Amino acid sequence: MSKFGGSNSKKDVPGISSGSLSDIVFMLLFFFMVTTQMRETENKVIVKMPEASEVTKLERKDLSSYVNIGTPTRQYQGQYGTDARIQLNDSFKTTEDIRDFIAAERESLSEADRQFMTTVIRADEDVRMGIITDVKQELRRCSALKIMYMARKAEN
Repeated sequence: MSKFGGSNSKKDVPGISSGSLSDIVFMLLFFFMVTTQMRETENKVIVKMPEASEVTKLERKDLSSYVNIGTPTRQYQGQYGTDARIQLNDSFKTTEDIRDFIAAERESLSEADRQFMTTVIRADEDVRMGIITDVKQELRRCSALKIMYMARKAEN
């Protein structure tokens, strides 16, 4: 008889162990729970951003406050019409409400970060310039002088 196996012996391949499968699933679940950032506000206005030739990325998004300007989405057009509206956080506001919005955003930041707060105007490319000028005037009145316009990079 042969010591290293004869022609009659058949070896079975062991099955894959599923003991550590639950550990892997929970590790992946925990990873995605920690790294995923939920959207803070719901977009209630339609914004097709204008193209820009010179685009720079915002360094710290946590220090920015967003002012969205555009036509309301279809579900809000019956209530608010199709004229351009201003959205601050999750609600439609007027230019008079911008001062309170900026004050609340400043209060939410630490004292050291308040000087670096940036107001980002995210306006639709078809919005009349009058409403954007009104927003800028109100931002000027409440000393929010660091303003950026959100745009998309021009395609070549």
